[in-house]
Amino acid sequence: MEPKDVMIDEFTEKLDAFQAFRKSDSEATAAILDALGAQDDVDKDIVLELGARRPLGHPDRFPEAHALAVRALEVLDRNGARGVKVSGLGPLAPVAAFGVQQVTHLIVRSYQSSVADSMLRLYERREANAARDDPDRKLLMRARMHMERITPGFKRNVLGVPAFLLGGAVLSGAVRGLQLLIASALSSLWSKIVATLVLGMIIAGLAWVILRGAAVARRRIHLTMDGPLEGLWGSIGRCGKPPKDPSRVIALIALILAFIPWVLIPIGLVVGWLTG
Repeated sequence: MEPKDVMIDEFTEKLDAFQAFRKSDSEATAAILDALGAQDDVDKDIVLELGARRPLGHPDRFPEAHALAVRALEVLDRNGARGVKVSGLGPLAPVAAFGVQQVTHLIVRSYQSSVADSMLRLYERREANAARDDPDRKLLMRARMHMERITPGFKRNVLGVPAFLLGGAVLSGAVRGLQLLIASALSSLWSKIVATLVLGMIIAGLAWVILRGAAVARRRIHLTMDGPLEGLWGSIGRCGKPPKDPSRVIALIALILAFIPWVLIPIGLVVGWLTG
């Protein structure tokens, strides 16, 4: 027997012993973890995941869980940013609704692309570490082939408007307006004050749109995807947690952005008064 084979056997024996004793003998479990070099909770999770060498934790539930997750992706793709409404803003409501819908669309599209990639990677890796004669390997191969076919369809433009429109008319109009605003701000004290107030209102409005879009996206992703993904990850077993959507991070950015006018406006007014 080669030395490397002895090392492999010793390592797998420790993993098997950990699986056998982790619920019944805390002292033996601690000794095994110490022998493997595990020191904290993440290290313990690593040993748990290494020790669970079955490709699927619940193979009898995996096909159903996979099918439900794919169906949830389809439903989210169709409805994630559909019918976003904004009320109470009078004539600005259509404009605000369009902005909220674009933010929602961006979050939903980004998330569904991430989920499809995560499912495909997980299936590929579990299939690769399954024995050739393991029945679970066929289940994973079939699911992996499904994801290879459909994943490109979840990687479309993350914005709900064509890129040329956003980069052309909208962007050029915004730049032109900013140039006019800067030019007017240099003429007099009152124009500086007005320009500062307008800029602060624009930033506050943008923050509100982003925050509202993130809230809509989180609600619809939770309704559509959270349950199916928890079920799928549970049927596979020992594979960490499903990917999280970026809505909370984007909402935090919006909250930070919302505080900017409270700093920008007083500074602008003071500078305008001193230089006017």
